[in-house]
Amino acid sequence: MGLKFFDSVSVSTSEIAHLGTTDSVLLSKLGRQATLPSSIHFNCRRGLVPRAQWSGTSDHKYLADNVAAKTSSHNINGAAFNLYFRNTGVLDALDDQYGGVVVNSDGLPDNPSAFAYILRLSLSHWKRMGKKGIWLKLPLEKSDLVPIAVKEGFQYHHAEPGHLMLTYWIPEGPCMLPANASHQVGVGGFVINDNNEVLVVQEKHCSPATLGLWKIPTGFILEAEEIYTGAVREVKEETGIDTEFIEVIAFRHAHNVAFQKSDLFFICMLRPLSSNIIIDGVEIEAAKWMPLVEFVEQPQIQEDSMFKKIIDICIARMGKRYCGLSPHHMISRFDGKSSSLYYNVTDTHPDVNCIAN
Repeated sequence: MGLKFFDSVSVSTSEIAHLGTTDSVLLSKLGRQATLPSSIHFNCRRGLVPRAQWSGTSDHKYLADNVAAKTSSHNINGAAFNLYFRNTGVLDALDDQYGGVVVNSDGLPDNPSAFAYILRLSLSHWKRMGKKGIWLKLPLEKSDLVPIAVKEGFQYHHAEPGHLMLTYWIPEGPCMLPANASHQVGVGGFVINDNNEVLVVQEKHCSPATLGLWKIPTGFILEAEEIYTGAVREVKEETGIDTEFIEVIAFRHAHNVAFQKSDLFFICMLRPLSSNIIIDGVEIEAAKWMPLVEFVEQPQIQEDSMFKKIIDICIARMGKRYCGLSPHHMISRFDGKSSSLYYNVTDTHPDVNCIAN
């Protein structure tokens, strides 16, 4: 249950803090501009104690009595106002399985002053409850609330196109919340046809080191996308060629690649299902079927030990002198979720797998 402020000039935090010294004008302003939940109304009569009216459960009645009991004539005591919000003004949130809290971003106040006040009350409440990590997702349309959360001690965790995630660690000692994703995942598709020709591309935007290089189609895995699905998709998008996934041949692990993130790059062997090339004019300058010998003899490949090793592995796989990794769908009893476990099997269909030495 939260407090909703709907007016851009609604009662400010400083006004709330000094309600004990204000006159009926401020009390009237509070009544006009702050909408309280569960049919609460503060009635201010000239010369009388402001009276809380409540319709609801016995718990609600208890809270209303506490509010009324903490007031004095001609003013509302600041402590009493805080008591009300401490019980009913905590941000809507769900407990996670690690003793933390995930705030419901749909229930956040629009008014920055209201958000600042309720956030402080919520943090005090969660501390008393022994909570640990607080997760606060702020949508793009509420980006003006970011400085307020940072001022209260929240830190950036990660950003997505539509939101920014912030966190707050309550216990003393090092923060135990998981860090932001540390890796990006890429795929490359090694596609070779029955004529011993490799599907290769030249990119429109490339580094000086790869200028003029004919390379295999590559790209990044999408969110919630399998490695093998991403490899097939990237080849299709860049060249128009339909393919069938065979195996993960090898993968490279590099660090400090982009914005200090690490990089996992999976080389996948694919079988072509079509031959007519239709390039993606946005990313790709040219694409073609290139004889394997010509592809291997490119100076950039011959002079680079890793590129050369990758090609050697692919050639060995074609001769069934090397076994790659195939995905096997499995469900773990720990989380009940389906996963792809990549491992080698040598006793399946001979067209799919190989005979290991």
